[in-house]
Amino acid sequence: MIKGFPTLLMQSKRKIGLLIPNVVMKESHTDKLNVTTHPVEAGATIADHAYLSPAELTMEVGFSGGGSLVDFMDTTQFGIQASLSPAESYQNLRELMTNRQPLTVVTGKRLYNNMLITSISVTTDASTEHVLFASLGLTELMITQTRTLSSAEKENMAQGAKTSAVQNNGKKVARPGPANVVLTRGSS
Repeated sequence: MIKGFPTLLMQSKRKIGLLIPNVVMKESHTDKLNVTTHPVEAGATIADHAYLSPAELTMEVGFSGGGSLVDFMDTTQFGIQASLSPAESYQNLRELMTNRQPLTVVTGKRLYNNMLITSISVTTDASTEHVLFASLGLTELMITQTRTLSSAEKENMAQGAKTSAVQNNGKKVARPGPANVVLTRGSS
């Protein structure tokens, strides 16, 4: 490590969807298990269930500022450059976020599927005018599948009244029932 400069993780396999950053300065992975708790009338709070929260990932990435394709001639004047400009890279990140398309993200530690970009933070100063340094927040999208199953008609079930699905039987009106009978001591 050069004194005064942070260590940069060289980009070899890391990618965000189809975008490949030139450098990744930092990756922060967060996985969390939630345990539900319920108070009871007498005694300690009980915990009886646990579920995983969506994975979260923060990446600090850098994209180079285009540049000439060859050393001996400036090809950018002809519209030919080595990579996207910082503005184009930033726009691509914003499009990935606004399109809400689940992404595959490859990091140094893990492969993530179904990730959404939830935040993009970019600061430009004199030293970063011609490059794009961005902090990205990504969250896993939990995708489930539902399906509809048909069941037998109520009249075709052995215990249809007990096992059939809830049905709309129209509006019900409550009516007063018989008077309550109160028993006192000594009466039979």
